[in-house]
Amino acid sequence: MKLIIQIPCYNEAETLGIALSALPRQVPGFDSVEWLIIDDGSTDATVEVALRHGVDHVVRHTRNQGLARGFMTGIQACLEKGADVIVNTDADNQYNADDIPLLTQPIVDGKADFVIGARPIEAIEHFSPIKKLLQKLGSWVVRVASKTDVPDAPSGFRAISRTAARHLVVFSDYTYTLETIIQAGQKNMAITSVPIRVNGDLRPSRLVKSISSYIQRSIVTIIRVFIIYRPFRFFGAIGGVLFTAGFAIGLRFLYKYFNSDGGYEGHVQSLILASSLLVMGFHTLLIAFVADLLSANRKLMEEVRALTLENLDGGEH
Repeated sequence: MKLIIQIPCYNEAETLGIALSALPRQVPGFDSVEWLIIDDGSTDATVEVALRHGVDHVVRHTRNQGLARGFMTGIQACLEKGADVIVNTDADNQYNADDIPLLTQPIVDGKADFVIGARPIEAIEHFSPIKKLLQKLGSWVVRVASKTDVPDAPSGFRAISRTAARHLVVFSDYTYTLETIIQAGQKNMAITSVPIRVNGDLRPSRLVKSISSYIQRSIVTIIRVFIIYRPFRFFGAIGGVLFTAGFAIGLRFLYKYFNSDGGYEGHVQSLILASSLLVMGFHTLLIAFVADLLSANRKLMEEVRALTLENLDGGEH
């Protein structure tokens, strides 16, 4: 059994050495433990620091492509290098590396395919109240979309089995955390969470440039997650509201029309509004069906990709 610990990096020379110094070389259940970093177009001494601290593998992007792309590049590289289990952690030493055995044990025991490290969000002092709220909101959206009970979906500290890693595809350029859990849940993988510890804050978050930017990106990510993974529910709910509103206003118009003395006058605006809402609702419901078909097609393509990777791997690893 081989464990590879991967770290996506972008200009992490100042903190990467601290994170690497804490990583284990022996983990229960594994014959070997290797380290891999993904250099996402760094312009500082990130790679030199990594090699100086004994990193086994370095994968490079010629330019910065974002955290999500870096994560997927690492997953692909770990599969190619024969990893049976992949652990993802951060270069800023946010997560306590001593808890890596806690992440991998459910997979070693055959009880899980995907393990998420659940941080003590309320106890993290450098998290603002807004960030804590958005973390909870994001986790709730993921639980609804994936039908799992993951308490800390945005956590990047996670362990993934080889089988689960083959099925992961990330569409977002911003972050991989939400999508990967939803995909795992939709594919009926065994997902679990374990409580983990965090270290002190070494640098400001690269994903949170400002509170307003974080709120905007988080909301967009959450909406996008629903559109991609629950398209019928998303568009169906909007279409249902529009159609119901148009139908109600139309009934009101008809009631006024048939109960007015001397002919119905006025309220033509209600008839126009009702007609517009009914048409909009009907078209949105049609979009819901089309989007659902596209979602089914995407799932089939993901399965084809996973089977191709498995065949290239020679079946059982």
